[in-house]
Amino acid sequence: MAQDINPMSKRQNPSEFLKQIVGKPVVVKLNSGVDYRGILSCLDGFMNIALEQTEEYQNGQLKNKYGDAFIRGNNVLYISTQKR
Repeated sequence: MAQDINPMSKRQNPSEFLKQIVGKPVVVKLNSGVDYRGILSCLDGFMNIALEQTEEYQNGQLKNKYGDAFIRGNNVLYISTQKR
């Protein structure tokens, strides 16, 4: 029986979800309203996030591109998977 690897396919706790999306494209929304989109490299228990191939969006418009970006967890409103 094949295992379904879709992160949204079943009910799971946030820790399981976050482990499954490492290495995948994500959107990180900050409390300030700024979005960062990139590949989730790693994160810790404080929701400090490292992204690769990062793009910064303000009001839906691309503002800047970064190679790697580190985001402090207390600034994070949410993290979600991104369709590419």
